[in-house]
Amino acid sequence: MNVIQQLEKEQQKEKVPALRAGDTVRVHAKVVEGTVIRVTGGGLRMNFTVRRVTHGVGVERTFMIHSPRIDKIDVLRHGDVRQGRLYYLRGKVGKEARIRERRRLIHEEEPEEEGSETAADTE
Repeated sequence: MNVIQQLEKEQQKEKVPALRAGDTVRVHAKVVEGTVIRVTGGGLRMNFTVRRVTHGVGVERTFMIHSPRIDKIDVLRHGDVRQGRLYYLRGKVGKEARIRERRRLIHEEEPEEEGSETAADTE
């Protein structure tokens, strides 16, 4: 392992959530909440850009995931998007700028019936 890889490994955070474009996150830094419009890089150089519209003005900020200035990242919702870069959101306002939530199908197990006892169980 060379020196650069060793330094990167020491500086990486242990718990990093899986981020994708379209996710809504809460970043515990100066600018707090918004939609992830891109995720770039890899390893220690991985960063993501968050967009938020405040008082009619769109604000974008890029964060380094492993930066010591970021305490933690909370993923509030996972967005259902088909692109890796969501630059088209810059031209949308209000309800047009919403992103559908990605939902997973949860298979519910059927409860067993209580009245299905056999004659061998009652003896």
